Amino acid sequence: MARTPSQIDQIADSYLDWLADNSPSFATYIGRSGADDKLDDESPEAHAQAYAKRVEVLAQLAAAEPVDDTDRVTRDAMTNDLQLSNETHDAGLWHRNLNVIASPLQGIRDIFDLSATATEQNWVNLAARMRAVRGALAGYQACLQIGLDSNDAPARRQVEQGITQVAQLTAENGFFVEFAANAKTESGELPAELKAELAAAAADATDAYAQFGTFLKDHLLPGASKEDAIGRERYSLLSRAFVGAKLDLDETYEWGIQELARVTAEQEAVAKQIKPGATVLEAIEFLNGDESRKLHGTDELQKWMQKLSDRAVEELGKSHFDIAEPIRKLECMIAPTQTGGIYYTGPSDDFSRPGRMWWSVPVGVTEFDTWRETTTVYHEGVPGHHLQVAQQVYNKDELNSWRRLASWTSGHGEGWALYAERLMADLGFLDDPADRLGMLDGQRMRAARVVLDIGVHLGKPRLDGTGIWDYDYALNFMLSNVNMSPEFVAFEVNRYFGWPGQAPSYKVGQRIWEQLRDEAAAKAGANFDIKAWHKRALDLGGLSLDTLRYALSL
Repeated sequence: MARTPSQIDQIADSYLDWLADNSPSFATYIGRSGADDKLDDESPEAHAQAYAKRVEVLAQLAAAEPVDDTDRVTRDAMTNDLQLSNETHDAGLWHRNLNVIASPLQGIRDIFDLSATATEQNWVNLAARMRAVRGALAGYQACLQIGLDSNDAPARRQVEQGITQVAQLTAENGFFVEFAANAKTESGELPAELKAELAAAAADATDAYAQFGTFLKDHLLPGASKEDAIGRERYSLLSRAFVGAKLDLDETYEWGIQELARVTAEQEAVAKQIKPGATVLEAIEFLNGDESRKLHGTDELQKWMQKLSDRAVEELGKSHFDIAEPIRKLECMIAPTQTGGIYYTGPSDDFSRPGRMWWSVPVGVTEFDTWRETTTVYHEGVPGHHLQVAQQVYNKDELNSWRRLASWTSGHGEGWALYAERLMADLGFLDDPADRLGMLDGQRMRAARVVLDIGVHLGKPRLDGTGIWDYDYALNFMLSNVNMSPEFVAFEVNRYFGWPGQAPSYKVGQRIWEQLRDEAAAKAGANFDIKAWHKRALDLGGLSLDTLRYALSL
């Protein structure tokens, strides 16, 4: 039976509606139509309006009386989220928001990956959405100009990387040009007039990015911050935002060093199972030479991902998890970009657009090793992000729309996905030592970046005692702990430098998920049912980890 909406549910639903009305990209993400021809207003005025709206909703929540535990969790989650968003705004982070992966520079383009393309009207909308790129970038530029004028611009390294990404978008075969050139509906070709408008709109969007690139080169770069580190005060805010929990950062740094050593020792033991007496590097070299574990080209990669994902859904749905029918569909996709990222996008509210796992393959990368990537499919798919995100979208009877569609914290989401990887090993899906080595390789990377991220942004002493963390030391540190291409490692390190607090949320989130499970198991003793615990935790939706702990205690 569906829950009768309470006053707090109504506040949450109303705020979700406001978000969808004021963010066309968010509306597209959750599958709401009506603004598919628009892009978000990225201007300083829009930031101010969002700030005022959060203040208004916080007052409504404070005045509302919870009727049950669901209300108590919603109020706790929303209050923490909105207050922290306003604290980060007050800290000025909105006017220096430029990095290599998750700033408006990428977001304005990325939403086209999720935009509907099945019908002629969809492409009419997309032509208008491409025409809206110029205005969105203008608003974003105005925010960056405020940072520049106040001597608080993004770090030079991030601006330089942004210039490179703009150059890729504005190349002769850049994204918008190719997007328009390949436009077609499910039933066939588009009218010539519409194709011409799409080409013109693509040219306009490309030119808008070119002009934005000129701003980056000629104005922002000369005034960019020479400091990569963001400092303890701002880092503490961002850590809370990404992890969803207030951490003792110094303790977490020391734990990260210990966890890195533990995972490395486990990896070394598994390497010897693959090849007696081998080091980790020797075992990897052995596996990289095994043609039976290689995929050639993105077509093979996509088909392999889909087959492995489908098998995981089928097998886990038999005994380990309750997987509703709409959740069983997960599409594995090769992304149209070439940044090196691997990511998941959730289903639309009605599941007409399924959850999708995206692989953005870097330029020049044509071979893929299955032993390394098996765990990635479990991380992004089932029982990782897809099971987690799609379950909260599906849970309409118990959760209001904000809880289902807008409440998400990296520490909860990415922490669960890492937890899921280790769980798959515990359930026997990574019994092949090669696949297990791949899982440990990922776990080692996530532990290493806890140390790197905190070390860099808090100005910690280097582990070798020769100074404080800087880019070259961080890059060499990652190269010594991650067995991936130099291009991928360089992208990752640039990501950590420009997106403070996000990278540790994976491993720290996993740590907290495991702590919560172990606490529940100790309390229940012989009666502990891990399947039931998983269902209860996932049914709560994407809460901050402090709120999750509170919710599980009720």
